[in-house]
Amino acid sequence: MADTDNELREKIDPRVDSYHWSDVLVQALPYFRHWVGKTVVVKYGGNAMLNEDLKSAVMEDIVLLNTIGVRVVLVHGGGPEINKMLERVGKESKFVNGLRYTDTETMEIVQMVLTGKLNKDIVGILLQEGGKAVGLSGVDSGLLRAKKIDKDGADLGFVGEVTEVNPEIVISLLDKGFIPVVSTVALGESGDFNRYNINADTAAAKIAIALKAAKFVQLTNVPGVLRDINDPKSLIPRIRMNEIQEYFDNGIIAGGMIPKIECCMMAREGGVPRTHIIDGRVPHSLLIEMFSDRGIGTMIY
Repeated sequence: MADTDNELREKIDPRVDSYHWSDVLVQALPYFRHWVGKTVVVKYGGNAMLNEDLKSAVMEDIVLLNTIGVRVVLVHGGGPEINKMLERVGKESKFVNGLRYTDTETMEIVQMVLTGKLNKDIVGILLQEGGKAVGLSGVDSGLLRAKKIDKDGADLGFVGEVTEVNPEIVISLLDKGFIPVVSTVALGESGDFNRYNINADTAAAKIAIALKAAKFVQLTNVPGVLRDINDPKSLIPRIRMNEIQEYFDNGIIAGGMIPKIECCMMAREGGVPRTHIIDGRVPHSLLIEMFSDRGIGTMIY
């Protein structure tokens, strides 16, 4: 098959590739200017945490953002890792209304996996990529306070909902140029010395509100909100807040997407201007969202 004109040009003129990349950088420049000095909260979990190549791409994105002056806070979950550890110790995972039942032993494992292993693993990767990162849990400096969840009268053990965010420690780290990496184990309210397992999406949204973040991004295992769950091309790139109820009623937003949308709504109602659900399985999806016209995933605005 004969070479196309573009293929021939690339073979004989190396400037073609240079033109392409210079054009990409020029287009990204206004976005660089816009985001420098702004705070962005990223909730990180799902396949992007399990696949080593995707994990590396996410960390590279965050280090780049930090390097150019974007104030990034990374909030992470770790459900699959917790499940694996429970299996190793022979303890069965139990869920009530979609939430993990967390007894005393399970809470110890949750805290060990989230704050002792995953949090430090993420910090280590960020440091290896050239970033400045510090690991925190919601217990540190009383960042997250919580109370026991009462979900339809069901006992969930030490599963909590955030009642208070004290962001001073995070702000201090951001001011010094660090990337705070937060695991979502929370301390009980005053007089309650228990630790609580907190939903990472909800915690990230509340941290974004407390920090007056300019953007809240959830990295997920799906392209975003789809009109047809079996057709990735049916992605809905933008949804207005006043349209969400209609999507609920029509069953377009359903299942596991409901709590993610609710977290976006919570962040928007709390003053975060832009909230996003993007596909963490796409390498460098965070950079594509922040520095290009095309964006990626679904924006709630």
